Amino acid sequence: MINWMHFPKNKPLDEVSDQIVKAFEAVNANIDSYTHQLKSDEVLTAVRPRLEALGFAVEKSKKSEDLVAVPVLYGVNGRIEKSFEADGYLANSGYVIEVEAGRAVVNYQFLKDFFEACTMVGVDKLCIAVRNQYRTFNDFDRVCKFFEAMYASNRLGIPLSGLLIIGY
Repeated sequence: MINWMHFPKNKPLDEVSDQIVKAFEAVNANIDSYTHQLKSDEVLTAVRPRLEALGFAVEKSKKSEDLVAVPVLYGVNGRIEKSFEADGYLANSGYVIEVEAGRAVVNYQFLKDFFEACTMVGVDKLCIAVRNQYRTFNDFDRVCKFFEAMYASNRLGIPLSGLLIIGY
């Protein structure tokens, strides 16, 4: 079952986010973490055609020509000086997608994804997809509780207008 939570909680789900949720729902039987132990790249491969149909550039492999780089800093003569790779990027909407598996919570990869998206030029929205079930933990619940605390505290200036967490 696909679960999702959108932040901030006082804003409705936007159209692109809704389409992303539907893309994951369409492949749920193949990626469900209660029955499958897939790596993040395998989950991304399953959902890639649907994300590409929405206009996303999606990572195809770990080869440099297949990565999706999003600028962070510009240097001399406007050349990109620093960029981060995203699993998916929809430039005209400023939307980044990251798909995680086992290390999403254990290694706090979801926080790295959040930080990187906050520094990317022109990025306004982020989707982080994590397993519902990882070992004996519900990673989706753990990630959502973390962001609920972050948003509720209102102590950080968050430069994203929307954050979508998907549990697969």
